[in-house]
Amino acid sequence: MKQITAISGKGGTGKTTFVSSLSVLMNNKVIADCDVDASNLHLITGSKILKKEKFVSGKKYSINREECIQCRRCITYCRYNAIDNSYTIDPFSCEHCGICEKICPVEAVVTQPREAGELYVSDTKYGKLIHAELYPGEENSGKLVTRVREEAMIYAKNENKNFILIDGPPGIGCPVIASITGVDIVIVITEPSMSGLHDLKRVLELTDYFRITPTVVINKYDINLENSKLIEEFCEKRNVEIIAKIPYTAKIVDSIVNGIPPILEIGEVIQQEFIRAFERVKNILKN
Repeated sequence: MKQITAISGKGGTGKTTFVSSLSVLMNNKVIADCDVDASNLHLITGSKILKKEKFVSGKKYSINREECIQCRRCITYCRYNAIDNSYTIDPFSCEHCGICEKICPVEAVVTQPREAGELYVSDTKYGKLIHAELYPGEENSGKLVTRVREEAMIYAKNENKNFILIDGPPGIGCPVIASITGVDIVIVITEPSMSGLHDLKRVLELTDYFRITPTVVINKYDINLENSKLIEEFCEKRNVEIIAKIPYTAKIVDSIVNGIPPILEIGEVIQQEFIRAFERVKNILKN
C-alpha cells in the first residue's frame, strides 16, 4: 500500500483543489483529509457521513466549589493566569499542565476527559473519505491527524485498497509532520509568489529531514511567470521534479464554489496537467 500526501508551506496554494482532482483520477484508494484545523475536502467530494466519533485529548479541569477552601494556592501556582478570584478555570487560558490538581490540599480540582474534536468516515463518489474537525481553541491537532491516518489505514486494509491519498495541512508544524511521517511521496503545492517560494524551501527541508521523496506542483503558474521561473530554477538546483504547472482559470474557482472537483469542469488542456501529474506520481511509486 502506497501513501501520498499533498502539503504546502502556506495556506491557499491549492492543495485541496489538487487532491480533489487526483481523487477523481485515482482508483482503488482511501482519501484522508488531514487538515483538521480547516477540513474542507468533504465540501468538494460530495460526501455523506457514515460514522462519527468524538476525539478525546487530555483532561479538562474544573474546581469543586463545595470542596474548595479558597487557599489561593492554585491561583498562585498557575503560570497561565487561567484561574480567577472566583476559582473558575478559563478553558481557553488553561494549558492543561495539571499543577492545580497536584498542589490542591483538599483535592478540589476535578478532571474530565476533554473532547477536542470529531472524526468522520464519509462516503463519496470517489471512495471513502476520512476527515475530522478540531473544535475552536483546541490543541493537539497532530494527534487528530494521526487518528485520521490510522482510520484511513484500517479502511484501506479492510477493503484491499492500494493507495491512501492524503490532503495535508499548511505549514511545517506538528500537524504537517504527522501527515507526512511514513508516506511514500509528498506533493508540494506552491504558487508563484515570494512567500510561496520561501515556504517551499522550508517544506523541502522538512521532507529532507524525514527522507521522503518530494515533488512539486506550481499552481496558477502563469499569474507571475518571473516567480514561476525562480521556483523552477530552485527545484532544478535541488533536483526536485516539477510534475505539473497548472495555469490560472476562473473555472477552477467556479467548480469549487459549486462543490465539484475542478478536473471535471476545466478544459482539456488544464486537465492534461492533472493527468500528467497523476501519471508521474504512479511511475515514481512503481520505482
